[in-house]
Amino acid sequence: MLTTALALLPLLLQLPGVLAGVIAAAAMLVALLSWRKVPSMPLRLLLVAVMLAAIYWQMGAHPGRDTGCALLAAMLAIKSSELRSLRDARSLIGFALFAPFAAFLLDQGPTTLLLAAAAVICALLALQRIADEDAGIRPLAVGLQLRTVGRLMLLALPLAMAAFWLVPRLGSPLWGIPERAIGRPGLSDSMQAGQWLDLMVDDSPALRVQFFGPPPAQNQRYWRGPVLTRFDGRRWTRLDYQRTTPRPPFEPGAAQWDYQIEYEPTDDRQLVSLDLPLNNPSGTFLDADYSLLRPQPLTALTRWRMQSAAPQRFQPELPPALRQQALQLPDGFNPRTLALARKWRSEAGTDDAAIVQRSLDWIHREFAYTLSTPLPGRHGADEFLFDQKQGFCEHFSSAFVVLMRGAGIPARVVTGYAGGVRNRFGDYWVVRRMDAHAWAEVWLPERGWVRVDPTAAVAPERIYDTLEDRLAQQGGTAAGGLDLAGRWDSIVQFGDWMRRGWNTAFLSFDAKRQQRLLSPFGVGELSPSQLVALFAGFAVIAVGAMAWLLARGERQRDPLLRAWHRLGRHYARLGLAREPHEPAGDWARRVELRYPGSGLMALSKRFADARYAGVLSDHVSLLRDLRRHRPKPGASP
Repeated sequence: MLTTALALLPLLLQLPGVLAGVIAAAAMLVALLSWRKVPSMPLRLLLVAVMLAAIYWQMGAHPGRDTGCALLAAMLAIKSSELRSLRDARSLIGFALFAPFAAFLLDQGPTTLLLAAAAVICALLALQRIADEDAGIRPLAVGLQLRTVGRLMLLALPLAMAAFWLVPRLGSPLWGIPERAIGRPGLSDSMQAGQWLDLMVDDSPALRVQFFGPPPAQNQRYWRGPVLTRFDGRRWTRLDYQRTTPRPPFEPGAAQWDYQIEYEPTDDRQLVSLDLPLNNPSGTFLDADYSLLRPQPLTALTRWRMQSAAPQRFQPELPPALRQQALQLPDGFNPRTLALARKWRSEAGTDDAAIVQRSLDWIHREFAYTLSTPLPGRHGADEFLFDQKQGFCEHFSSAFVVLMRGAGIPARVVTGYAGGVRNRFGDYWVVRRMDAHAWAEVWLPERGWVRVDPTAAVAPERIYDTLEDRLAQQGGTAAGGLDLAGRWDSIVQFGDWMRRGWNTAFLSFDAKRQQRLLSPFGVGELSPSQLVALFAGFAVIAVGAMAWLLARGERQRDPLLRAWHRLGRHYARLGLAREPHEPAGDWARRVELRYPGSGLMALSKRFADARYAGVLSDHVSLLRDLRRHRPKPGASP
């Protein structure tokens, strides 16, 4: 039962929470029902029906990898109801081993690996115990069993490592999407009020950034994603033709940054870059809005080396078609906002910058930031600016752009991420999914597109504040040590640093890295045939070594008898071999005549008592003494 539970655990952690709870409850119920007798066939059929219904309820009628893994977990949970004999127990353990391996189809993190390793060790211990029961051998102490299992796993480790490093990897995964990317929230090509609430409560990492040089200031950490220009009154979308339009020039400022982004998997093609990217990495492209995309979905962990600079002037000449799109507003929406915009325009004349500043001052004075906002009606900008006066970045950016367009200022919405938290263990920055943000760009004469963040006017901590800043402001210590929040932050940061190291060493080891495996030794890229040859050679050596070690260990299954025979071989080299018919005591007395005080008499008595009389329970010390004993006069047992 323990083996089944440990095997189920890593798989259950990857399933939807409600479904995992149902399967775990079913497993415990079956264990209780099967404690004294095998449940009846109708009851087992009922459990199968309940499991299938639960899977359909949570995952729908969508056959695939995730549904198959859930079905495997459900069947394993009720498999123990069929236990009748040792043969059934052996079959159950073999079936249970599929569960941790199935978990790797859903997650390849270190936690899953550790849980799977624990399940495999427990399964090997159970199989060893079943084999001893079959052979009528008294089970050894758990420590000795663990040592035996550990030796077996160490024997297999070199071959497993060779398979990981040398078996040629496919350029694309064998499965369509190897990681649990489907359903992971990412940046969308559209924006509508309330759409991002799922993102804003998800604190999992979206990307990690390593800067090569000083990092940007807090007010420059804007990670540019989709640029949304078209507006239908409710939803903002991007201009499709911008993907094929030549990029406009921009004049970079003095501040420039060199960095590497480690992007977590999503089902999107959208990447982000620090505002604004100077170039696009190989395998990506920049559209005319300087939004970075990839032709294929980001279904695996990826790394991108980039350079960015704060723009001094960005597209100072605005094409007429783009100007028209950046001023477009649908008819019949937000009349109060448009009336206010016309009023401000008449008062400001041609000073666009004054209108922008006036709107920011208004937001600073009268608006609040909150996630608790009702869904907008038909006139979303009117409701936000004049009635509610509170919301989050989607409301602020959308209403601000509508207001600017109403005043005749070209404007658009930019989405991406803002901020980031520095990991002090690895000296890199973590940008979480909850850091998703929307801001605005307005076009001003001679300057071109200028970033304006209306949300920052009311709630700058939403964008710039980090956990480290808050800890510093609150003192971060209590009674000479870290407070509870500081300790938890350290644990989280250390865990993320470990995960990043795992990603670097294993999850990002793709076909390209494999081909450059021997480049530190001056060897060029390895072809698949060369990798196969290397693996075959290493496999032959590893299997030969395993066979030799196993052949050396092909002795009695009882470790106590094995140690006794090994001791006899030591004395055989001195011409004092024990005859097949000779009892242990007689042989020890014969050796004592040759080597008085050797200590073999006392050792042979302890062996005979443990082996035949069953009066000695401390097998560990006896095994140690048998292995250490050497045929020397005066030796002690």
